[in-house]
Formats: sequence, structure tokens, C-alpha cells
Amino acid sequence: MYRAIVSSTEIENVLRLLAATPRRITSLSRGIDIGKFQFKPDQDSWSANEILAHLRACADVWGKNIMATLTLDHPTLRHISPRGWIRRTDYLQLEFKSSLATFAQQRHELLSVLKGLATGDWSREATTKGREETVFSFASRIAEHESKHYRQIEEVLKLASALKRGQA
Repeated sequence: MYRAIVSSTEIENVLRLLAATPRRITSLSRGIDIGKFQFKPDQDSWSANEILAHLRACADVWGKNIMATLTLDHPTLRHISPRGWIRRTDYLQLEFKSSLATFAQQRHELLSVLKGLATGDWSREATTKGREETVFSFASRIAEHESKHYRQIEEVLKLASALKRGQA
């Protein structure tokens, strides 16, 4: 079963955003002192390392949803919370740059699959949490979610650098 066809422009935009995230984080983190990745602006905030761990958990969960939607005929997917999933991993304990390298490799693998899809495959459906989702909606969610968290990483690292210099 397929929904309306997603346009090639929409697909290209999502692919561009998905490809950009690891590159942008790599560029942002280049030359940053390792201790700054653990810096938390306040008790309730996340460090850059925690944000990256969260992005990896989301990529795991939503990437698996994409793969299941592509390989099964209209599957019903059990909801898995990325925040719950992260507790089953060691992502929060990993060093930022090695975790980022793994994230980038995982993204490369996802993009290899997505770039090979026919336009109609982006409209393949799955049901999760009682809602219909498509390959496109899962991929769009990842891209949009990462964009928000990229800005969060950027702000945390800027603040960590400013505090280090005594400018905050």
C-alpha cells in the first residue's frame, strides 16, 4: 500500500539534510578541547556529548523503522522511545569524536539505502503508535530533529568556549 508520491525535490532536500548533519557536527567540533564536550550549561541541560548520544539513539530507532518499512509489507512497528533505547547503549559514556565517527558511518549506510530507492518507495507505509508513517516521514523526522539538536550543540560549545575564556 502506498500513499501519494513524494516529489523528487522533497526527497533531495531530506537527503541533503541527512548528509549534512554528520559533516556539520564534525566541522563544529574540529579543534574543540575534549573537556568541552562534557560541559553542561546548567543542571537540566545536556552536554554536547549527551546530545550526540541522543541523536545516535534516534538514528538507531528511526533508522530501523525505515528499514522495516522498506523490507516488510505495511508493518505494524512497536514504538521504541529513543530516550529509552539510549539506556540500553553505552552512547553516553563514549568519547565524542569516536561516537561521532560511528554516527557518520551509520548515516553513510542509511543514505546508501535511501539514495537507491525508487520515488514510490519513499511512500511505503508502516503503522506505529496507531499512526501511519512512511519512509519519507521517518527520514524527514530524523533530518528535522537533528537540525534542532545541531543548533543546541553549537550553543553549548560556544558557551563552553566563552566560559573557558572568562567571557560569559
